[in-house]
Amino acid sequence: MTESFLAIEDGFYVGRDPARGPWSADHCHAGPVAGALARSIEQAFAGGKHLVRLTVDLVRPVPMAGFAVEVEPTRDGKRLATAQARLVGRDGKVCAMATGMLIAPGEDYAFPTAPVEPVAPFAAAEAGGFPITEALHGQPFFTNFVDLHYPPGHNSDPGPTQVWMRTLPLLADEEPSPFQRLCPLADCGNAIGRNGNLDQYRFLNTDLTIVAHRASSEDWLHSSAWSHWHRNGIGLAQAHLSDSQGPIATALQSLVLEPV
Repeated sequence: MTESFLAIEDGFYVGRDPARGPWSADHCHAGPVAGALARSIEQAFAGGKHLVRLTVDLVRPVPMAGFAVEVEPTRDGKRLATAQARLVGRDGKVCAMATGMLIAPGEDYAFPTAPVEPVAPFAAAEAGGFPITEALHGQPFFTNFVDLHYPPGHNSDPGPTQVWMRTLPLLADEEPSPFQRLCPLADCGNAIGRNGNLDQYRFLNTDLTIVAHRASSEDWLHSSAWSHWHRNGIGLAQAHLSDSQGPIATALQSLVLEPV
């Protein structure tokens, strides 16, 4: 069986070791959680529309022991669809809320586009470790199950950083959609582009917004991430996501900052 972030048991998503976050052995990393929300929203609509924007508000820790996703479509037009979703633990408490937007692609047309600076190719990157290597709980967790390669001039040190990353599928033996594949990487911007280390600071994200303008089927995806940290304890992590062909998405995370 293919290793995965989550399993489905009795209608609940259940976290496997790769879904565990660094803060508590009982709570999920938000990347797989966002993937589960994206999957549930995509399944609420008939084929043809692409999920292009997902905003997740993380209102309390998401339990590894199991959670369900309830989706309410709020619009389903010819080109545009929207939905609201709630992620609920086995105890009935709401742990996350999300909104999604889907757009049906139009006919192929050569629209003008602005040139962008190409990312460093994967072939030039070298394997390296994730910026957060140890969890507070001593159990296997998210970063033990992802592969990273750093382009020349970049590494796991604090500061604006570029990295190529490959993650597991959301569910065993199920091919993730292009948007689902983005979610684990998108939620890593606050770690990849952090301004300091965990022995000095906490930089927890309270939300995650992903806006994807092109689908990618590639396993290795590139992130260029950086953070804005301010004296009032509020921050922002931003990441531009790409594949070997060019840009595919932008991810934003609001941060709560605390000294250790």
